[in-house]
Amino acid sequence: MRFESSVTSVSWIPSEALTGLFKLPFDLGIGHYDDPPPDVLDDLEALQAAHRFRFANQLRAWVEVSDGRIVDHGQSGAGHMGVTIARLGPKAVTFTAIALPELRAAPEVGDGWVRFQQTNGGRTGTPMPRRVARAPFVQITSPTAWTTLALTIHADGGAERELVGASSFPRHWVYDADGALVAKSGLIDYKDWALRAFGDHSPWGDRDSEAVVTQVETALERELSTKIMRGGARPRMRKVSAGQSLVEQGDEGHELFLLLDGVLRIEVDGAALAEVGPGALLGERAILEGGRRTSTMVAVTPCRVAVASAEQVDTEALVAVARAHRREDG
Repeated sequence: MRFESSVTSVSWIPSEALTGLFKLPFDLGIGHYDDPPPDVLDDLEALQAAHRFRFANQLRAWVEVSDGRIVDHGQSGAGHMGVTIARLGPKAVTFTAIALPELRAAPEVGDGWVRFQQTNGGRTGTPMPRRVARAPFVQITSPTAWTTLALTIHADGGAERELVGASSFPRHWVYDADGALVAKSGLIDYKDWALRAFGDHSPWGDRDSEAVVTQVETALERELSTKIMRGGARPRMRKVSAGQSLVEQGDEGHELFLLLDGVLRIEVDGAALAEVGPGALLGERAILEGGRRTSTMVAVTPCRVAVASAEQVDTEALVAVARAHRREDG
């Protein structure tokens, strides 16, 4: 019997992914952010044709099982490079990304399982200056973006997926064989990526970067995040350093928080209950339950948070989000 499975990453630039001077080309309309990929990935080629992502990595694999033992296995898949569109007034210039050779580790075979690994990515379409240690001390080139995916298939047909490594820019979403969103990278660091993701600082130079991987928020939270970021009132932005608290349990509060980047730990009475990543909507219970924070939120990594008013989201939606967030009940 043959069992097949897959894992796919889609990499894109969310709004507010850049800060300071780095976001100037986007604010001027020269560069562009991307709409979030779909909750369910059903047609990767159509997304590519619509320029909905910067690149994608798709790993497919299979195992052949006889009498409960894996007797054969194989893998396929490929990278899918997108384009960058720069606009100067009424004119648009399209820069095509340059794919680098696909990297595949030899499959790791265990007792009743096989683990496959694949790296895809390349140089982005827009060259940029970077400092170098030798004359002329400035180099014009494109940094490298990538993901390294792993897929383990068991003799009973079960499968596990991992985002093993990834460039620190842009955002990477991970989908399973059914096209369901199952994980995402939690931290974007454009400055580090723009300065360091060249040459040896990539899997093609034998140096991958471990990815910060977070759980997926609910579909309702993703819907509300779009409303908050693209609705009428622009939210206030707040940065939280690693180790700093966004709010403390028992504090008074009437604001909603949308985590744009980074990882927050949720604590109740000093006990850690969960860690959440980009896309999580937080703070709703204080609004619904008397104006006091019911948990402490501590930044595990540097975080960027959009602060919104309760009026931007209807009460019924907040109740549904709160119901999903009752972590201490489970």
